[in-house]
Amino acid sequence: MRAWIGLVMILGLAACSAGAGETNTDSAAEGAAKIDGEFLITGGDGSDWAAASYSYSEQRFSPLDQITTENVSNLGIAWTAELPDARAQEATPLVVDGVMYVTGPWSKVFAFDASNGEPLWTFDPEVPRSVLQNTCCDAVNRGVAIWRGKLYLGTLDGRLIALDAITGAQLWSEQTTNRDRPYTITGVPRVVNNKVIIGNGGAEFGVRGYVSAYDANTGALEWRFYTVPNPDGEADNAASDEVLQTAARTWSEEGQWRETGGGGTVWDSIVYDHELNQLYIGVGNGSPWNHGTRSNGQGDNLFLSSIVALNPDTGEYLWHYQQTPGETWDYTATQSIILADLELDGESRPVILHAPKNGFFFVIDRETGSLLSAEPFVEGVNWATGYDLATGRPIENPEARFYRTGEMFIANPGPIGAHNWQPMAFSPMTGLAYIPANIVPSVFLPPTTDDHSALSPIGFNTGTNIEDTALPRDEAAMRAMISAVRGQLVAWDPVAQEARWTIDYDTPWNGGILTTAGNLVFQGTATGQFKAYAADTGEELWSMDVQSGVLAGASTFLIDGVQHIGFTTGRGGAFQITAGAADITAGQVPNVPRLIVLRLDGTGVLPAAPDMERELLDPPASTGTPEQIARGEQLYLRYCMVCHGEGAVGGGINPDMRFSGYLTSAEAWQDVVRGGSLAENGMPSFTSVLPAELAETIRLYVIDKASEDIARLRARREDAEGES
Repeated sequence: MRAWIGLVMILGLAACSAGAGETNTDSAAEGAAKIDGEFLITGGDGSDWAAASYSYSEQRFSPLDQITTENVSNLGIAWTAELPDARAQEATPLVVDGVMYVTGPWSKVFAFDASNGEPLWTFDPEVPRSVLQNTCCDAVNRGVAIWRGKLYLGTLDGRLIALDAITGAQLWSEQTTNRDRPYTITGVPRVVNNKVIIGNGGAEFGVRGYVSAYDANTGALEWRFYTVPNPDGEADNAASDEVLQTAARTWSEEGQWRETGGGGTVWDSIVYDHELNQLYIGVGNGSPWNHGTRSNGQGDNLFLSSIVALNPDTGEYLWHYQQTPGETWDYTATQSIILADLELDGESRPVILHAPKNGFFFVIDRETGSLLSAEPFVEGVNWATGYDLATGRPIENPEARFYRTGEMFIANPGPIGAHNWQPMAFSPMTGLAYIPANIVPSVFLPPTTDDHSALSPIGFNTGTNIEDTALPRDEAAMRAMISAVRGQLVAWDPVAQEARWTIDYDTPWNGGILTTAGNLVFQGTATGQFKAYAADTGEELWSMDVQSGVLAGASTFLIDGVQHIGFTTGRGGAFQITAGAADITAGQVPNVPRLIVLRLDGTGVLPAAPDMERELLDPPASTGTPEQIARGEQLYLRYCMVCHGEGAVGGGINPDMRFSGYLTSAEAWQDVVRGGSLAENGMPSFTSVLPAELAETIRLYVIDKASEDIARLRARREDAEGES
């Protein structure tokens, strides 16, 4: 292995930056070349971690058991590597024969010697930073697929790229999306029967979802399946044409979906069932969110918020199960799809395990798509009371359809979801699924003006009244509301449909899960710890301060016969970008992009943690009238919050506008907000939606909020210094 890694390092020097170099076909490629369909059925013996979720079953369970409940307290750092981009790190490291592959923000790929962290090569697809304006949830990437000596990467600007696994050289590249529409790719490709399967994102902005299959050798398009009917009523000459004739009856004749495309993007889970030769895709939310605006409140809107089964060879529709008919709360079904065999009513059943945003844990028959059970896995779910197993439909709370009642509805879960993209895991040893859960209620207000429901050429299009959903300015009231926001690790019994044990966290947005045959569950937290729990009881056995939030799931593998664990740190993603003051880690937990590898008796140490103390400069005097400030707050919520945080409180990923030097100059502010002077950094011009006077009201609001918040922060520091 050492000789092979040394050769890889030599060859890799020619492939740095954008992946220059020639494809190598000699025996040195044997490591990555061994990964094929047969290998991915089981994932091997645990020596490698060759797919994002380990194997085709997507269980994120490793058979390795060197690290156990008895010795896990001896874990230490084997090595670390600094990563370049201080944004959300969402990829699970892949390791094959001692070479580690991991992706980062802006769709960059890194290869390391997994024994010591020495870099082998880097591939940068040079995604234009202006694409950031089309991303709902940060410039993230969740990893590559490995297949027969190649790596497959989806890029933020919609490309699918094949790389040589030895050198990082680009072998082919295909544009999978229309660059004139706000599509993105953040998810992991899957390779099935020599076809690379990839989806896309962008429903918040206005796109029509689909999933595509490309030839793994040439990049030629093999088939495409659209998840929403053609808004023009035409055939697409795609695998979905026949079934969408039926699905079209579940959409209204009129509605905004005909302009937006309807949404339904397949932005994460794509899972292959080798036993049945079926491909399962998780379909996302509608565009816009509001069912009343999107489809005049009519129809189930297939295939939104559904799991759809396809023939992986042709893309032919096989069956579907829709979890949230008439979806209206951003309840995607894109979360981890896990395949398992469960003993139900005395017989073994092949099932899908799914814990999507809507808060119910689903057990679904893999052969037919029939619902076997559905129960809430977090407390307080209030949009529905349960599911009718005879029909498979939810028993809805009528108050949840805010566009019908005309009243505010505080939904639990909100759009962040009871479970978001962070991967869950399943242990066949304990029979439990481990869910990184969120409890984040959210306010839904029906549109009360044409502006609320009108399509905007820039920013989110939800079809709801976002402008009047601000947290209260009163600190005590705000803290009381924020106290309802928290996270959990839920160990769920899918047979009994109940929690076996639960770990409570002070904040949501904690990391994905790894479980092992050592009776262990590993998870990183938003507050900067990496933890190990007993898989059967939930007892916390070990914790390490890793200085920064952990979002992605870890992997485990052997190096020279010794079990290691690898994971990344780095804050960001939907919650930490948008939550503002509701995110207790904002301004408190450093944002450190880093790769950490652990082993028993590791002796490595982390560098000193960054100093989080920031200089509190005096903002300009607040000169806006109450009316201007109130209007500025509404416009901030509509156009700025999704990148800069609720209440102008930055999450440490994008700039915190309260500390911006542009506040001091109305002219400089206009140059950024309307002139587009920072467009290449991802800050587009808002000229199409914000006249100069409205852009100025946003500045006046941010100045007023900055004056209030910075005075409060200064007082707290003075009190702390006095106590010390």
